[in-house]
Amino acid sequence: MGETGLQGEEQPQPADEAWQRLSAYAYLSAPERMEYVAVMRVFCSTLLADLAVPDVLARLARSAGPGAELDGETLTARLEQLVRWGNLLRSTHAVKATSIAEYQRSRSRYQLSKLGEKVQRDADEVLAGADAAREVSSELLALVDRGLRELAAAFAAPGGAEPQAALERISTLFVQFGEFADSVRDFYAYLGQVLARYDLDGAEYQGFKDLLLDYVQAISEDVSFRAPRIAASLDELWPRLPGLLERIDAHAGGLAAAVGGLPETRVQRSRGREMGDWEGLRSWFANGGTGAGAGSQVDQLRDATHRALHSLLANAKRMLRSASGEISRRKDLLRLAQWFDAASPEDAHDIAVAAFGLYGARHLGVAPDPDGTVPAYVSWWTGPVVDVPVALRERGSRAQRGRASAAEDHSAQKRKLVEQAREQAAARQAAAAELRSASGRFGQARLTSAALSLLLELLATALGNARISRPGSDGGNGGFAVDGARSGDTELDLAVVVRHLPGARTVLRSTDGELLLEDLDIETGPYAFLSQEPGTTEVSA
Repeated sequence: MGETGLQGEEQPQPADEAWQRLSAYAYLSAPERMEYVAVMRVFCSTLLADLAVPDVLARLARSAGPGAELDGETLTARLEQLVRWGNLLRSTHAVKATSIAEYQRSRSRYQLSKLGEKVQRDADEVLAGADAAREVSSELLALVDRGLRELAAAFAAPGGAEPQAALERISTLFVQFGEFADSVRDFYAYLGQVLARYDLDGAEYQGFKDLLLDYVQAISEDVSFRAPRIAASLDELWPRLPGLLERIDAHAGGLAAAVGGLPETRVQRSRGREMGDWEGLRSWFANGGTGAGAGSQVDQLRDATHRALHSLLANAKRMLRSASGEISRRKDLLRLAQWFDAASPEDAHDIAVAAFGLYGARHLGVAPDPDGTVPAYVSWWTGPVVDVPVALRERGSRAQRGRASAAEDHSAQKRKLVEQAREQAAARQAAAAELRSASGRFGQARLTSAALSLLLELLATALGNARISRPGSDGGNGGFAVDGARSGDTELDLAVVVRHLPGARTVLRSTDGELLLEDLDIETGPYAFLSQEPGTTEVSA
């Protein structure tokens, strides 16, 4: 007896129906896909095929195709796998055998499932014409227009449309429309494929230009001319269609009436027998029915034609720019990719250098040691080694790893610096007060180190500000007149005036030692002291 269901797996539940149907495509992507396709073609070549393993082996051997070398054990495994995927069913026919050997050869028989036959038929159609440009059956559109007008005229006739004649006309009309819609969809899919190319040469461009400007434009104009007429006929028929379909069902129930006692059997009726088919037809030509939200297919066809023309213009602009060197290098890059694919690693490096000028890396961008300068004449081969970070050496990354360190708090250091500046300012103020009080008695006063440093600072500035000139035209005593030897500090309220007095000796005593100034007299006071009339002193040569 034949077995039913899936071996080794649970029966699919209603929720798994979609999964089971999609499993029927699994043999098309299996590693042995060509052998599976050859086996499925054997079953699709005969209606109601009921074949055993020896029958399939014999037909595969005659075909001399991919499955001609299969043995009985391997073929049985392939057939069992197709059963699990749902492409084949085990036959329930009784086996008549005259010997045990014949029974063993013929006990496992298989037949084609509906789903498996449809999948294989679609696969053969894809293999036969996937890249071909399908001609649009535009003449069928005129037949659809004529059929709808004749059906509308039959409605207007006395007694209305006769059910049998209306059924024949509707079936013919939908077959014509289905063939036309499929041809349009396939042709525009091919058109989009070829227009995506940007490496068309002159001959190819001329061919596609004729295709678009002549053939596509003719299709678009024909559809634009027929669509309003078809839409008007559908609007006229629409109120009467439900009644007509009920009369046709009463006249010819078809398969749906024959399986009425089998509630679990779902019947796929011929096109045109349901209102849903008419809604799809109406939405193709007008903004109505199920396609009202997305626009009619005629509008989409017109938009697709405009996009195709824009793509053609883009290719034309590219070819015009080719005269200035702005051409597509797609063919050259594909040829270069083939060279890279077939080359060894060493040859690939040479090809990269020749094609792009990409030589090997000369350095890693690591900063050298500033204390270890290497002369230019030292060879890289014998030169010192540079330590490369692990992240750069292993991952080529220069980014710092780990968590970012927190910002350092400098508030304590800032407070310390402010305190030091305050102390220094206070010390200078005290030194300035000490110098103001010691003015005129530097010989008796003993200055602090800070006061002496401030006095020497202002003394150097005063001598730098002095202007030296000869006192008389005849030279006099040969000396020089010193004017403006003074300096001051407004913040410290301190001024220093230096005068030249021959024979004067000014001794500055401090904790750091003594400083003797000969022929110079120093006077200190408040800063306002500088506003007094300056005196002129003479310095002997």
